[in-house]
Amino acid sequence: MKRIKHIIFWLIVIGIILLLFSSHVIAEDVFQKQRHELVSTIKADVMRTSDFLGQGPFEERVLDAIRNVPRHEFVPDDQRSYAYENRPLPIGYGQTISQPYIVAIMTDLLKPKKNDRILEVGTGSGYQAAILAELAGSVYTIEIIEQLSEKASGQLKRAGYTNVHTRTGDGYYGWDAEAPFDAIIVTALASHIPPPLLKQLKPGGRMLIPVGSPFMTQYLVLVTKDADNKITTREIVPVSFVPLTGNH
Repeated sequence: MKRIKHIIFWLIVIGIILLLFSSHVIAEDVFQKQRHELVSTIKADVMRTSDFLGQGPFEERVLDAIRNVPRHEFVPDDQRSYAYENRPLPIGYGQTISQPYIVAIMTDLLKPKKNDRILEVGTGSGYQAAILAELAGSVYTIEIIEQLSEKASGQLKRAGYTNVHTRTGDGYYGWDAEAPFDAIIVTALASHIPPPLLKQLKPGGRMLIPVGSPFMTQYLVLVTKDADNKITTREIVPVSFVPLTGNH
């Protein structure tokens, strides 16, 4: 009788494990399908805003990164069901994870190359860093909110992004010890382009940064530095970002 009870117990345990595993596989299949649908939505939005962007379709490798990165892993549990909707989502501490369309625009305009070293100001959830990690050699990302920085760092490690380096600090001043960078991306609104970031951008480099006021029109600005260190800027598209914080 003991032996029969023992066998029944383990059959129940195995059944539960198999049920949980199959549920996980089904969920992952659903998320993967939603990522593909999200890419289709982004493509349609790009077509509608091509006049603003001043360019054609996005690079396929950028869209592949959107397809590959599990956005649902970078949002709070109560937001998972909305993870693949094309809109920003709250991640706590008054911050948001950016709309996928904006993430795709910024990534494509940054033109990340396989061996590039990229600086991100405003780690947030870690999602943008994960997208860049799919496309570049190494990503250095700074977050001023310690709790978000630690959470994003842990999630990026669990997701296997060993080429992402995280730090808690004021991103306005960049990451001087690791400079210069081939590209810089700022994911929070600034009233002006921070001089330390311009200094840390390599000649030939590109920077994407939202510039403006929280209560007025904000624009995504493309900054380029030529071989002679000459800076040029171009407003790309109206955006809405949370403000860059810190003592500056």
